[in-house]
Amino acid sequence: MASGQIAITVLMGIFLVAVTALLTRMENWRSYAPASSGASGLTGEETSYGHSEKPGGIARWLTTVDHKDIGILYGAYALVAFAVGGIMVILMRTELLWAGEDIMSASMYNSLLTSHGITMLFLFGTPIIAAFGNYFVPLLIGADDMAFPRINAIAFWLLPPGALLIWGGFFIPGIEAAQTSWTMYTPLSAEQPMIGADLMILGLHLTGVSATMGAINFIATIFTERDEEVTWANLDIFSWTMLTQSGLILFAFPLLGSALVMLLLDRNVGTTFFATEGGGAILWQHLFWFFGHPEVYILVLPPMGLISYIIPRFSGRKLFGFKFVVYSTLAIGVLSFGVWAHHMFSTGIDPRLQVSFMAVSLAIAIPSAVKTFNWITTMWNGKVRLTTPMLFSIGFVANFIIGGVTGVFLATIPVDYLLHDTYYVVGHFHYVIMGAIAFAVFAGIYYWFPIYTGKMYQKTLGKWHFWLTMIGTNLTFFGMLILGYLGMPRRYATYNLVSVGPIDLFTILHQSATVGAFILLAGQLIFVWNVVSSWLYGQRLTDGDPWDLKDDGLYSREFRWHDRRMDDDLVLADGGESGDESDEQ
Repeated sequence: MASGQIAITVLMGIFLVAVTALLTRMENWRSYAPASSGASGLTGEETSYGHSEKPGGIARWLTTVDHKDIGILYGAYALVAFAVGGIMVILMRTELLWAGEDIMSASMYNSLLTSHGITMLFLFGTPIIAAFGNYFVPLLIGADDMAFPRINAIAFWLLPPGALLIWGGFFIPGIEAAQTSWTMYTPLSAEQPMIGADLMILGLHLTGVSATMGAINFIATIFTERDEEVTWANLDIFSWTMLTQSGLILFAFPLLGSALVMLLLDRNVGTTFFATEGGGAILWQHLFWFFGHPEVYILVLPPMGLISYIIPRFSGRKLFGFKFVVYSTLAIGVLSFGVWAHHMFSTGIDPRLQVSFMAVSLAIAIPSAVKTFNWITTMWNGKVRLTTPMLFSIGFVANFIIGGVTGVFLATIPVDYLLHDTYYVVGHFHYVIMGAIAFAVFAGIYYWFPIYTGKMYQKTLGKWHFWLTMIGTNLTFFGMLILGYLGMPRRYATYNLVSVGPIDLFTILHQSATVGAFILLAGQLIFVWNVVSSWLYGQRLTDGDPWDLKDDGLYSREFRWHDRRMDDDLVLADGGESGDESDEQ
């Protein structure tokens, strides 16, 4: 087994060296221009959008360093991961329809449980945010491209092999998938013999390196590539949240990488970093959660920025208290590194430390409440238009309030003792991840759909997608909150032998949660159909202001860029030549 693990590690190293060598030899990657308007957006031959310089077909997507192309690659990758993670959870929820072991073994359930969490957090959550950031941050700040376009491409291309390693235990014959849960608690994760756990750790390494490279790029881009008219005072709220998220990644992900190296050495070399005679299992929890809780804000801050950006557009007014939203974003970024041990109240750490972590965990709810107040006040007495992006934004606010309030209880020591490791934690966490983050992602996709496709989605299907997702989310995860109050432990493949709580009521609540999961599935199938069919067969827009933002003075940079691109495309389509005009993005 050890020789097999070493061989896989060596092959992975050779693959990475080969990819790096290939990337460094692509000398003409930037010989074509990114799709920006004017001389400021050109780095190659004289042309407005550089279509003629880009290779066609698959070669374009394999060699592109255009920030918009890479944004689309990130988005496609993340949505595929979202589908894989969703299929995993549908299988798990089907198993939980009844109390016994019915459609899969406990080991298979544990493998799905582990891969579902890692897939949704590392393969969907972080990349989908990078998709929006890559495509729109340069447009919003008036930059030609990201500060380091090649590094931007490398960061993306680390993700597909990372996903294959994380999922490798399911499709490589003779290798069993990891069964550690996404938190990888020791000593379980250090002692499990299956090689799938080693593959998962290597895959997580690649995703962590990718995220760190992307964070450095976003920080450099926002600091150095802004247009002269874009100052810190008028920098858009989405770019502020991307900048704060990148700072969190820069401090959090390298720590996770170090802890994963230590865990890999414990598993394969015989070190004792997390063994009882060494650092101890609690050391892993401290290291993991010092990354793990900032990771929640790494995932939620840019969606908060999306919501803060979209709600004013469909309320007919500017964001209420813009500066306070920025300050609360920075406050969350700072406080997020002081709350990790509230995940560990039940481990027996010093009560004085517990009280300090409880205080900071309660305090971090304040800047989140400030944002919620600002969102609601922005809509108050505004000209609210219930478009699909706005519906998802309102759904975000409603679900985030539930997720936030339930989190306050878990930050309180005596309540946490009762609810820790129950389905209450699962319900709370998913109200934030699915009920808030995914809702903001859908709002962003629908809001900017005209820009990256030049077409409009089917509005009725978009609203069906919202209502099915909203109903399914609350039916699934509110039932889990009740299960937690009844004492149902989480991560159980079966519950016919659970000694606490009424089994019949457990079964009913699990069945309602499973029904909610299938409603969610129906909503996402509509979403896929809507996006794909509209992108391929929808009628091309002729108006660069599809949301009528000019009427309220909220016509922003990315739509001005889109309008100019449409004008130039029409000129080219009529056989004219596009001039090399200098204009802001």
